[in-house]
This record gives sequence, structure tokens and C-alpha cells, in this order.
Amino acid sequence: MDIQSIMSSQLIELQQTVQLSVMNQAMNMQTSAVAELMEQMPQQNVSLDPNVGQRVDFSI
Repeated sequence: MDIQSIMSSQLIELQQTVQLSVMNQAMNMQTSAVAELMEQMPQQNVSLDPNVGQRVDFSI
């Protein structure tokens, strides 16, 4: 291998590492933003389905 091909392969590996690092940082920022939004959401103690938690008697 000549020096140019070695440098080229190292440059490609460095670019991939930088891309992965940037993507990882972006995902961490998005994850923290989603967590913050979820904390700000109002808590719902009431079920959206009015029949949940109620008993129904069937007599035959």
C-alpha cells in the first residue's frame, strides 16, 4: 500500500467517526427535548375511555 491509499482510508474512517458523533449528539439533544416536553405535559388521571374501570352485570 502506498501512503496515499493509507491516508485515504484513514480519512474515510475519520469522516465516519465524526458523522456518528454528530448523529449521537443530535439524538441526545432530541431525547432530552422529548423528555422535557413530556414533563411539561399535563398529567391525566382520568381514562380516555369512559367504560374503563366500570363493572357491567349481564343477567341471562
